[in-house]
Amino acid sequence: MLWLLALLISLWILFYFTTRITWATAVLGLLLGAYTATYGLTQDSTSLWAGFFLLFISLNIPFIRKLLFSRWIFKLMKRSLPVMSQTEREALEAGNTWWDAELFSGNPNWKKLQNLPVARLTDEEQAFIDGPVETLCAMLNDWDITHNRKDLPQEVWNYIKQQKFCGMIIPKHYGGLEFSDTAHSEIVMKIASRSTTAAVTVMVPNSLGPAKLLLNYGTEQQKNHYLPRLAAGEEIPAFALTGPHAGSDASAMPDTGIVCYNPDKVPGIRLNWEKRYITLGPVATVLGLAFKLYDPDHLIGDMENIGITVALIPTDTPGIAIGRRHNPLGSSFQNGPNWGKDVFIPMDWIIGGVEQAGNGWKMLMQSLATGRAISLPALSVGAAKFTCRNTGAYARIRKQFNLPIGEFEGIEEPLARMAGETYILDAARKVTNAALDNGEKPAVISAILKYELTERMRRIVNDGMDILGGSGICMGPKNYLGRLYQVIPVSITVEGANILTRTMMIFGQGAIRCHPYLQKEMAALQQNDLRQFDKVLFQHIGFFVHNMAASFWLGLTNARFKFVPGRRNTRRYYRQIARLSVGLALLADFALLALGGTLKRKERLSGLFADALSNLYLCSCVLKHYQDQGCPKDEAPLLHWACQQSIYRAQQSLRAVFWKLPLRPLAWVLRSLIFPRGKPYAPPGDLLIHKTASLLLADTPVRDRLTHGIYINNKADDATGRIEIAFKAVLKAAPIEAKIRLAQKKKQLFKGDPSTILAEALAKGIITQLEADLITAAERARLAAITVDDFSPEEFIVNKPNRSKS
Repeated sequence: MLWLLALLISLWILFYFTTRITWATAVLGLLLGAYTATYGLTQDSTSLWAGFFLLFISLNIPFIRKLLFSRWIFKLMKRSLPVMSQTEREALEAGNTWWDAELFSGNPNWKKLQNLPVARLTDEEQAFIDGPVETLCAMLNDWDITHNRKDLPQEVWNYIKQQKFCGMIIPKHYGGLEFSDTAHSEIVMKIASRSTTAAVTVMVPNSLGPAKLLLNYGTEQQKNHYLPRLAAGEEIPAFALTGPHAGSDASAMPDTGIVCYNPDKVPGIRLNWEKRYITLGPVATVLGLAFKLYDPDHLIGDMENIGITVALIPTDTPGIAIGRRHNPLGSSFQNGPNWGKDVFIPMDWIIGGVEQAGNGWKMLMQSLATGRAISLPALSVGAAKFTCRNTGAYARIRKQFNLPIGEFEGIEEPLARMAGETYILDAARKVTNAALDNGEKPAVISAILKYELTERMRRIVNDGMDILGGSGICMGPKNYLGRLYQVIPVSITVEGANILTRTMMIFGQGAIRCHPYLQKEMAALQQNDLRQFDKVLFQHIGFFVHNMAASFWLGLTNARFKFVPGRRNTRRYYRQIARLSVGLALLADFALLALGGTLKRKERLSGLFADALSNLYLCSCVLKHYQDQGCPKDEAPLLHWACQQSIYRAQQSLRAVFWKLPLRPLAWVLRSLIFPRGKPYAPPGDLLIHKTASLLLADTPVRDRLTHGIYINNKADDATGRIEIAFKAVLKAAPIEAKIRLAQKKKQLFKGDPSTILAEALAKGIITQLEADLITAAERARLAAITVDDFSPEEFIVNKPNRSKS
């Protein structure tokens, strides 16, 4: 038993430190030699020596290793490797990996995250936010836009164009603003806190659209013609990808372009298409169109099926039908279908010219690799901050049972969730923007941000609506949240529907892109390179057995002896991320080994892996954000809530994976290795929930930092301005109300009508006239804040029915 224990400990040490196979062979050989010297050359020792030579010696000789092991594994994997389409390959090759690869490694290099420069705005960018963005927000009345006009006012359209809001990503030498990704995000976030219609109108031209494609792939002639006009607002762009038969599977589009001659014998493309859900489409002057290009007469090359291609087409070109609108859940941003019937365009309208024909899908995937991480996440954070600030204030203003509703535990729970989740969202936004500004193009992280930030924003707004109760469901100019609640599914659906993003993209791409060896193995298989495959395979095996040993040790000790950065109040979270990172890497490898190519169809399993990876990334961002802020003590409740919630959800996702794995006995062994002491992490407790919720109920610097960057006003006739006024008035009156309650407790005042009590308190000298005036002002402001809209019966009459084209 002692020798068996010594063998197991030796193996564990060798595996944990990823010892080279030559050194592992030497150590085990010495151990076996010591055993033989102690007990002599018995039948058992002879068997052990035979097994040792057969296994370990052969593994050290590449020729024998390939002959006995690698060759057979190579053949097996080559047969089971799923066929990868060109579109799948181009999606995998888009962008690069960053912190996601570190989390997949099982041993994150924290210096890579710690040393990332903090994203900062330039003076010019800050001045634009303080000037034109502030002015634009003041011009917006969301109720008027969505209920009355069904569009932005013309003066708002003019201002957006004049101030070059649509040219944020366009370089200055083309007349654009050339702002950083951080500035782009801050601008969209602030506008989104005022009007989603305006935010979408501004964000789309700066996201996946003609300007971005021209900058990356356009010819100099195309750039010189279009970019100055786009920056100045002389052209309104739209990008047409989705159609009735090609939604999430955009590569299945039936829209075609045929290379041919026109009647004047000019070579070009004859296009036929039907698109829908195209934002800015109804008012666009230039359309970026994705279609499948065919060359049956081989006019531009030997290929007949050239592939997905992108062209830039003026919308006044003959054959284009455009202008009709969809109604996206009552939001009024311009969105609608368009059609093209036998539209002839010159060859040089292809973005990038003929040389880029067939590269459309690659162009789109490369652009989405970063674009998906900016616009919708910024909109989501703006909505989250907006909901947090105003609903927290409302929970302090609104009273029931003589108490602010925010002091009830039932309200505290969603308030804490709103504050904590908003902190997570803003941390992820800022850290990812810093990475983008630093030159990273993390495709998997972009998908994580798009999915997680829009989903968590949905929960925050839902919580806000629950707290508002009746005042949240009565639409009108006083309702600050109802319209935002209505349009949530828009952000969930666009730029990759969230169901698809979670179940197919985050882990589906992440498992290949971020794994340290899998992509290399696949390349060796495709190139039929046994030598390279053998080398990478045994590195992969070493990685797997190291993760087995590391998972057990970190699980047994709860990573207490793991060296990580951080301060006293954050170090444990770094350790917990490191521990779960090893578990994620081990489970992902086991799933890939057990399921092979069928894993891509196990979408429920893939979704759980995505949840674990996403929460580890978000928790990493929270720690980095807290560090970048200077570790403020008053943010500690937000930090702890965010980390504990993220770690807990990552743990639960990994534990749920076990129930969906095949080879159940081995799955139970892995569960014992990763969680040898059961479930170590719990969600935030009651005291932390109370502390976190309280941050939204007081006018403090931490509340202002949490909601920094959104539009705030103090106008009494504004939906949110009246909330701000009432919140400050109620807080000023709170100490005086406490005086009156104390007097009532001492029987100096009786309970009854508030105005009578106030007059009696003033008469008895319990409060001063100034204090009485503060209470009167607070009650007046409170009533204004909780008042809801009502309408006459005539206002509900629709004079003319709207007819939809079927």
